[in-house]
Amino acid sequence: MSSQNRFWIYQSERFPLKKTVPLLLVFSSASICVSARLADRPLPEWPAFAAGFVLAMALFFQMRVCDEFKDAEDDRRYRPERPIPRGLVSPGEVLSLGLLTIPLALAAAWFWHPSILWLLGAVWIWLAAMTVEFGVPALLKARPVLYLLSHMAIMPLIDLLLTGLEWIPAGGAAPSLWLFLALSFVNGCVLEIGRKLWAPENEIAGVDTYSALWGPLLAGRIWFGCVLLSCALLVGTGSATGVGWPSALIGALALIPCGVAAFRYSQAPTVKAQNWMDTVSGLWVFFCYATAGFLPYLIGAVV
Repeated sequence: MSSQNRFWIYQSERFPLKKTVPLLLVFSSASICVSARLADRPLPEWPAFAAGFVLAMALFFQMRVCDEFKDAEDDRRYRPERPIPRGLVSPGEVLSLGLLTIPLALAAAWFWHPSILWLLGAVWIWLAAMTVEFGVPALLKARPVLYLLSHMAIMPLIDLLLTGLEWIPAGGAAPSLWLFLALSFVNGCVLEIGRKLWAPENEIAGVDTYSALWGPLLAGRIWFGCVLLSCALLVGTGSATGVGWPSALIGALALIPCGVAAFRYSQAPTVKAQNWMDTVSGLWVFFCYATAGFLPYLIGAVV
């Protein structure tokens, strides 16, 4: 099998571009739009959006590469079907791809505004700490909630970098930016918990999931609680950008399929319900960023 075919299969399994590209395009663009709107400033020129997308793609792929090494032993023992354990690609090949994204990210930040580099460095420091489990892997493994919170902290750091593409050249961030950064943290939890709510027959000994930790009923409720908190932060962000009531209305409507999915999974955690939870988690996060970032401009254009 050619290298091109092997890498294409790898991305489809571990970094699916058909889902990742739209989500990160909306995530990066919305971050810049929210930062400008909160400070009542005009949007920056298009290179800022291009830099944001490149940085988001590079950083999320680097997170995937780091996970491959962090989880290498568990994958070898419990998930031999994954690309590296089964020999589809080698660790060195994946590492090489990850290293190639470093100068790409540096160039994107530098050519837009060199002062962005310190925020990029902060993200990389946290990512490095995550990769070595902050030096206390046993402690984190024994405390799954602490593990979740410590790893999801990278989400607002990435969002601080992406919003910084707007507020650093403009002279400073709006005080209410914390609402959007908090939204990113909670949305990270929504995604992370949602992808680890499994059907009982899919549970693997030695692999930590929230469905195994809490049981399907409680796990579904906790996930939906995170969605509710995310919705509240979305409305708060909307209020700060002048679209509080429209955000609340749209958010309330979007909560319905999330609630239905959580209820069905909690009552009958089938493989179909597991897959739907993963899908709905991604759709909710996509919806949050699209609403927070673009709704103020859509309403402004109509009015």
